[in-house]
Amino acid sequence: MELTTFWFALIAILWAGYFLLEGFDFGVGILLPVLGRTERERRLLINTIGPVWDGNEVWLLVAGGATFAAFPEWYATLFSGFFLPLLLILVALILRGVAFEYRGKVDDDRWRRRWDACIIGGSLVPALLWGVAFGNIVRGVALDADHEYVGGFFNLLNPYALLGGLTTLTLFTLHGAVFLALKTDGEVRERAGRLAARLGGPAVAVAGGFLLWTALAHHDAVGWVLSALAAVALVGGVLAAYARREGWAFLATGATIVLATFALFVTLFPDVMPAFDPANSLTVDNASSTPYTLKVMSWVAVLFTPVVLVYQGWTYWVFRKRLTVEQIPPVTVPVREKV
Repeated sequence: MELTTFWFALIAILWAGYFLLEGFDFGVGILLPVLGRTERERRLLINTIGPVWDGNEVWLLVAGGATFAAFPEWYATLFSGFFLPLLLILVALILRGVAFEYRGKVDDDRWRRRWDACIIGGSLVPALLWGVAFGNIVRGVALDADHEYVGGFFNLLNPYALLGGLTTLTLFTLHGAVFLALKTDGEVRERAGRLAARLGGPAVAVAGGFLLWTALAHHDAVGWVLSALAAVALVGGVLAAYARREGWAFLATGATIVLATFALFVTLFPDVMPAFDPANSLTVDNASSTPYTLKVMSWVAVLFTPVVLVYQGWTYWVFRKRLTVEQIPPVTVPVREKV
């Protein structure tokens, strides 16, 4: 396997891992006002992802860093052409991270409601815009002969990309509901299980439509197979959610996200950013770094990737038990003084 192909595949794996893990984080944040009816229930929901959400975001940092080092032309075109949506995602992620840390610093309902709004928006915006961004990458964009993006922001809001955004939004919300049913107990678990079953139908319709559109537009045999497997996994996850088999449902929704991400990257290859004029497309060859750079990066990846995976796996194992409202202690921070 050529190093350019290896790094393209590795970046696909990093994005699949990010969507798999951060996907249920986004889902929990989106469902915060739906399943968290009291302050203790909202704190319970946040505590389910408290030990892992920042570690999950490392996958995004590594995916971006790998793209910058392995395919600098791809990175430059992507981050310049998609500047506004990527900036919105970055701001949303920052606000969400700050909200996790600050919402419990003051015992005041208005204070917590404001930070809760940041958590909800900071989860919903990336869940939608990541799908829009990848929908445009797979569909193709307006690039000139210098591989510069020459379209506008509203050119990115086309029907295919918007359907991609709705797909990631519904899949991540479903994934989050299943995760909460798996991670909690008591009334919150029951509500999460019922909600996951109700979200199944819309998720199958939206994601199935997007995967079918992608497969029909690109006619890639491997992409067809991966899309079909993703659809089967999603249906299986919905059926498991109806049967209240939370573990199997979570595995199935996770498999759906991973397989769908792989299907998009397989459909994309050998392009990394196709242009409407194929002569201007960025490929794994004309967008890559030098062979020496890729060789050094490969050794680093081989040495350190297993360490990161073992550490993150250990984190999930330590915090594997279900949480209940009864385990959430009373608020102990000072009451905010009224001015």
